Amino acid sequence: MSAEAKIKELGIELPPPPTPAGNYVPGVQTGNLLFMSGCGPRNLDGSSITGKVGADLTTEQGYEAARLVGLNMLANIKAVAGDLDKVKRVVKVLGMVNAAPDFKEHPKVINGYSDLMIEVFGEDAGKAARSAVGMGSLPSQIAVEVEMIVELK
Repeated sequence: MSAEAKIKELGIELPPPPTPAGNYVPGVQTGNLLFMSGCGPRNLDGSSITGKVGADLTTEQGYEAARLVGLNMLANIKAVAGDLDKVKRVVKVLGMVNAAPDFKEHPKVINGYSDLMIEVFGEDAGKAARSAVGMGSLPSQIAVEVEMIVELK
Protein backbone atom coordinates (compact mmCIF):
# COMPACT_ATOMS: atom_id res chain seq x y z
CA MET A 1 0.00 0.00 0.00
CA SER A 2 1.29 3.46 -0.84
CA ALA A 3 2.22 5.87 1.94
CA GLU A 4 -0.45 8.36 0.80
CA ALA A 5 -3.11 5.59 0.88
CA LYS A 6 -1.87 4.36 4.27
CA ILE A 7 -2.24 7.83 5.78
CA LYS A 8 -5.84 7.96 4.56
CA GLU A 9 -6.52 4.45 5.87
CA LEU A 10 -5.13 5.41 9.30
CA GLY A 11 -7.31 8.54 9.35
CA ILE A 12 -4.27 10.79 9.66
CA GLU A 13 -4.59 14.38 8.54
CA LEU A 14 -1.23 16.00 8.01
CA PRO A 15 -0.79 19.51 9.37
CA PRO A 16 0.39 22.34 7.14
CA PRO A 17 4.19 22.19 6.80
CA PRO A 18 5.87 24.13 9.61
CA THR A 19 7.58 27.38 8.67
CA PRO A 20 11.32 27.32 9.38
CA ALA A 21 12.14 29.05 12.66
CA GLY A 22 15.51 30.30 11.42
CA ASN A 23 17.77 30.74 8.43
CA TYR A 24 17.40 27.29 6.86
CA VAL A 25 15.20 25.25 4.52
CA PRO A 26 13.04 22.29 5.56
CA GLY A 27 14.94 19.85 3.37
CA VAL A 28 17.68 19.52 0.77
CA GLN A 29 17.80 16.84 -1.91
CA THR A 30 21.12 15.64 -3.24
CA GLY A 31 20.91 12.77 -5.69
CA ASN A 32 18.27 10.41 -4.37
CA LEU A 33 18.77 11.40 -0.72
CA LEU A 34 16.60 13.95 1.06
CA PHE A 35 18.15 15.51 4.17
CA MET A 36 15.38 16.89 6.38
CA SER A 37 16.03 19.66 8.89
CA GLY A 38 15.06 19.24 12.51
CA CYS A 39 11.37 19.47 13.23
CA GLY A 40 9.52 19.96 16.51
CA PRO A 41 6.16 19.05 18.06
CA ARG A 42 4.00 21.86 16.67
CA ASN A 43 0.25 21.65 17.22
CA LEU A 44 -2.31 22.77 14.64
CA ASP A 45 -2.89 26.01 16.59
CA GLY A 46 0.81 26.91 16.23
CA SER A 47 1.74 26.12 19.82
CA SER A 48 4.34 23.47 20.63
CA ILE A 49 4.69 20.78 23.24
CA THR A 50 7.34 22.13 25.57
CA GLY A 51 9.14 21.01 28.69
CA LYS A 52 11.68 18.50 29.87
CA VAL A 53 10.77 14.84 29.58
CA GLY A 54 11.33 13.22 32.95
CA ALA A 55 10.51 16.43 34.84
CA ASP A 56 7.65 18.35 33.16
CA LEU A 57 6.47 15.52 30.90
CA THR A 58 6.18 11.76 31.32
CA THR A 59 7.78 9.28 28.96
CA GLU A 60 4.31 8.68 27.47
CA GLN A 61 3.80 12.42 26.88
CA GLY A 62 7.24 12.52 25.27
CA TYR A 63 6.21 9.62 23.02
CA GLU A 64 3.13 11.59 21.90
CA ALA A 65 5.28 14.68 21.31
CA ALA A 66 7.63 12.60 19.14
CA ARG A 67 4.65 11.25 17.18
CA LEU A 68 3.50 14.84 16.60
CA VAL A 69 7.02 15.66 15.35
CA GLY A 70 6.56 12.78 12.90
CA LEU A 71 3.33 14.27 11.54
CA ASN A 72 5.04 17.62 11.03
CA MET A 73 8.00 15.91 9.37
CA LEU A 74 5.71 14.01 7.00
CA ALA A 75 4.12 17.35 6.04
CA ASN A 76 7.60 18.76 5.38
CA ILE A 77 8.66 15.76 3.30
CA LYS A 78 5.49 16.03 1.24
CA ALA A 79 6.10 19.75 0.70
CA VAL A 80 9.74 19.22 -0.33
CA ALA A 81 9.40 15.99 -2.35
CA GLY A 82 5.89 16.66 -3.66
CA ASP A 83 4.47 13.28 -2.65
CA LEU A 84 5.11 10.84 0.20
CA ASP A 85 4.98 7.98 -2.31
CA LYS A 86 8.36 9.20 -3.59
CA VAL A 87 9.95 7.96 -0.35
CA LYS A 88 11.73 4.65 -0.95
CA ARG A 89 13.11 4.25 2.56
CA VAL A 90 13.73 6.08 5.81
CA VAL A 91 17.51 5.86 6.13
CA LYS A 92 18.53 7.68 9.34
CA VAL A 93 16.73 9.34 12.23
CA LEU A 94 18.31 11.54 14.89
CA GLY A 95 15.88 12.03 17.77
CA MET A 96 16.71 14.64 20.39
CA VAL A 97 14.82 14.70 23.69
CA ASN A 98 14.76 17.76 25.94
CA ALA A 99 15.40 15.62 29.01
CA ALA A 100 15.85 15.96 32.73
CA PRO A 101 19.48 15.15 33.67
CA ASP A 102 18.58 11.75 35.16
CA PHE A 103 16.14 10.70 32.42
CA LYS A 104 16.97 7.29 30.90
CA GLU A 105 14.16 6.43 28.47
CA HIS A 106 15.14 8.42 25.38
CA PRO A 107 14.56 5.46 23.01
CA LYS A 108 11.00 4.99 24.34
CA VAL A 109 10.27 8.65 23.58
CA ILE A 110 11.66 8.54 20.04
CA ASN A 111 9.68 5.35 19.41
CA GLY A 112 6.70 7.70 19.02
CA TYR A 113 8.36 9.01 15.87
CA SER A 114 9.71 5.69 14.61
CA ASP A 115 6.42 3.86 15.18
CA LEU A 116 4.64 6.44 12.98
CA MET A 117 7.21 6.07 10.19
CA ILE A 118 6.70 2.28 10.25
CA GLU A 119 2.91 2.71 10.21
CA VAL A 120 3.11 4.97 7.16
CA PHE A 121 5.96 3.43 5.15
CA GLY A 122 5.84 -0.17 6.38
CA GLU A 123 8.36 -2.21 8.37
CA ASP A 124 10.96 -2.55 5.60
CA ALA A 125 10.95 1.06 4.41
CA GLY A 126 10.02 2.80 7.67
CA LYS A 127 12.45 1.26 10.16
CA ALA A 128 15.69 3.23 10.04
CA ALA A 129 19.09 3.50 11.59
CA ARG A 130 18.49 5.74 14.59
CA SER A 131 19.96 7.67 17.48
CA ALA A 132 17.90 8.80 20.47
CA VAL A 133 19.79 11.28 22.63
CA GLY A 134 19.10 13.63 25.51
CA MET A 135 19.71 17.37 25.32
CA GLY A 136 20.02 19.96 28.06
CA SER A 137 17.63 22.16 26.10
CA LEU A 138 16.06 22.52 22.68
CA PRO A 139 14.89 25.68 20.83
CA SER A 140 11.97 27.37 22.61
CA GLN A 141 12.12 24.51 25.14
CA ILE A 142 10.33 22.10 22.75
CA ALA A 143 10.17 18.58 24.17
CA VAL A 144 11.48 16.71 21.11
CA GLU A 145 13.25 17.52 17.85
CA VAL A 146 13.98 15.04 15.06
CA GLU A 147 15.97 15.28 11.84
CA MET A 148 16.13 12.56 9.24
CA ILE A 149 17.49 11.32 5.93
CA VAL A 150 15.22 9.55 3.45
CA GLU A 151 15.98 7.83 0.18
CA LEU A 152 13.74 8.79 -2.72
CA LYS A 153 12.67 6.57 -5.61
